[in-house]
Amino acid sequence: MSANGNAVHDSTADDRQVTWQPNAEQRELTRLWDFMSWVAEHRDVRLTDYRGAWRWSVREPAEFWGAVREYFGVVGEGFQGPALAEERMPGAVWYPHARLNFAENVLRHARDPHLADTTAVLTVDEDDTVSELTWHQLASQVASLAAHLKRLGVEPGDRVAAVLPNLPAAVVGLLASASIGAVWTISSPDLSAHATLDRLRQLEPKILIGVDGYRFNGREFRRLDHLAEVEAGLPGLRHTILVRHLEPEGEATDSGHLDFAALVADDVEPAFARLPFDHPLWVLFSSGTTGAPKGIVHGHGGMTLEALKGTGLNQDMGPGDRYYVAANTSWMVWNTLVNNLMSGASVVTYAGSPTLRRKDRQFEIIALTGATMFATGAAYLSLVEKAALEPGKEWDLSRLRSVLSTGSPLPDSTWRWVHDHVKHDVHLGSDTGGTDICSGFIGSNPLEPVHLGRLQGPLLGVAVEAWSEAGERVVGEVGEMVVTRPMPSMPLFFWGDEDGARYRGSYFEKFPGVWTQGDWITETPEGEFIVHGRSDATLNRQGVRLGSGDIYAALQHVPEVRDALVIGVERPDGGYWMPLFVVLDDSVRLTDELKARVNATIRGRTSHRHVPDDIIVAPAVPVTHAQKKTEIPVKRLFVGHDPDSAVNRGSLANPEVIDWYVEQARRFRQEHAA
Repeated sequence: MSANGNAVHDSTADDRQVTWQPNAEQRELTRLWDFMSWVAEHRDVRLTDYRGAWRWSVREPAEFWGAVREYFGVVGEGFQGPALAEERMPGAVWYPHARLNFAENVLRHARDPHLADTTAVLTVDEDDTVSELTWHQLASQVASLAAHLKRLGVEPGDRVAAVLPNLPAAVVGLLASASIGAVWTISSPDLSAHATLDRLRQLEPKILIGVDGYRFNGREFRRLDHLAEVEAGLPGLRHTILVRHLEPEGEATDSGHLDFAALVADDVEPAFARLPFDHPLWVLFSSGTTGAPKGIVHGHGGMTLEALKGTGLNQDMGPGDRYYVAANTSWMVWNTLVNNLMSGASVVTYAGSPTLRRKDRQFEIIALTGATMFATGAAYLSLVEKAALEPGKEWDLSRLRSVLSTGSPLPDSTWRWVHDHVKHDVHLGSDTGGTDICSGFIGSNPLEPVHLGRLQGPLLGVAVEAWSEAGERVVGEVGEMVVTRPMPSMPLFFWGDEDGARYRGSYFEKFPGVWTQGDWITETPEGEFIVHGRSDATLNRQGVRLGSGDIYAALQHVPEVRDALVIGVERPDGGYWMPLFVVLDDSVRLTDELKARVNATIRGRTSHRHVPDDIIVAPAVPVTHAQKKTEIPVKRLFVGHDPDSAVNRGSLANPEVIDWYVEQARRFRQEHAA
């Protein structure tokens, strides 16, 4: 795909500082530019820049998505008629007569003589051992496992559940399940058995794929007892398949487990069930921090189109590229591995610690694998920045051309650090999306410049706007993120939500017929965006809505503060209390001088309204398995909710931390009851 652009970086520049910009030659080498040329030839629509392409994509969604399907040569049948046959939200109807298969469209690259014997999946272990699956080998393993799943009685619509780390076996399992029309779901083995069963019991899987254990941060974690506990909680389970990761040559046990390695070893001709466009592909689960996790169901057709558009056009990925993300399998970002395979890029799987031996371990992996694109959480980049490391000097990052930051807003200081200390001319973009669509709403594109602190713009096919409480579009001020026209990867339904009430209540209650995502955003007059954080965790002081993300971004400039969490609590007397919980570096004390510096930094980089009422030292910040701060559950504790109903401990990566907040909330309520 296109080469690196030019970095235009001046740390003294104003808010419109350009941090990356492609030249004309680089723009014309992108897949998106080629797509625009194809549209001119085949649709007689002249598109000359990104904004023109985006406007066409949201004004004529049927034409746009039909062009995506045709340009990428989606394999299937019955595509006659418009892509969007019935436009409504929820309930849009896409390609009602089509039949296709997500896995077939991924694995068609194995039939390409130029790709068949090249790397599809490159795997790195904590000891830096590297192994690979070629496209041909990947397709062969998928075909073999799919044949065995059918032999075991798996039929279209049956569920195949996995409890696996980020291994090639997980990719094979997903594609094998999809190829026969089974519905896939995956959880990470570091999730407790109770939390795993909160998810899997809903689906009543017929097959479970588990692992004997995994290595993380130099330690081995054996999980056969955990697997047995999960099995015992699934009474309808027919068979369990075991991936032997810690002991590949281990002796067979009398547990009745089927051996994964044996099931992927047969020489079988690939076969794919052609399924309706809206046939369920996988179930992703919401974090479930305040209740049972919601099972979000996506379809074969919608994810095929979204994967090609998102990775192929907006991210400019394709054959010759390599995608790396160290994603926990419980996080939707793990699914972006197969989305990138859809575009013909190879991917890196790594199940180890992202900070093994040193905090910039992930950049070592990029150098080791020759990754061209790196996706990561903003919090990880800030962590390496605060460690004062310079990965660009330590590692060969010559092939790296783009970095996608997600999960939370990227602080300006971290943005500058990436260009100064990782790679000067890397295309660094901040994207926002969600498990809800298993993709992005706002983010990067390869044709426009990047400005410091701004998301480049809406992604193709996403009619995103910021709306006021009155349901009117606002520009230059904070508003609710909404999407006004359908996207093919919007959920088909929530699992078990028979009448659709939970689905409608989650996205369409506030503005009927319009998708409300639950984030506060600002659209700038130039069409870029700033993300402020979750709207349901909004701080509201003196009638002014404040984004917690702005406070966290300011705290990046206080090196002693390792992490933080801010909430706003309405007091019974009508007052408002806004505490800031801070996690300090080892040996640092919260002195009056440090308090004053924290407050001054927040005031100087946001406003006086963002300054907290109290600063309280905390042992840690409770986060989900996707490393997202749990502001809402903590707020519920302080408002007076019962701890058992306020927080679903199984959804937390560090559930032991919540006890400290329970005690702080109890003291707060006692003081104010008196």
